[in-house]
Amino acid sequence: MSKGGGDSGQSLWRKLAEYAATIGRPLVEQILAMYFCSQDPDTPRWARGVIAGALAYFILPLDAIADFVPGVGLADDAGAIAAALGMVLVHIKPEHREQAKARTDDWFGPAGDG
Repeated sequence: MSKGGGDSGQSLWRKLAEYAATIGRPLVEQILAMYFCSQDPDTPRWARGVIAGALAYFILPLDAIADFVPGVGLADDAGAIAAALGMVLVHIKPEHREQAKARTDDWFGPAGDG
């Protein structure tokens, strides 16, 4: 799922760009931290699989609640991300979080201190 290659990586970037303002900075940053974790060769295969599944659910247009439904459309996607995050949190390194924060800062501007 690299940014430069593969359709699934490009789909993730497109979906994040489309829904970033709707889902908000914290969720975008968590999704990106998991993405960068999945790209790390030190991340166990099972954890990469969990992340890939959650990100695929986020990307796919067909899921439990259609994304365009106001107020709840992305709730199932956020739930899938939260569940996956809980499973792989121990494998998300500070450098994954730094990469995610840098990318999020690019999209949203620098985070405030309070």
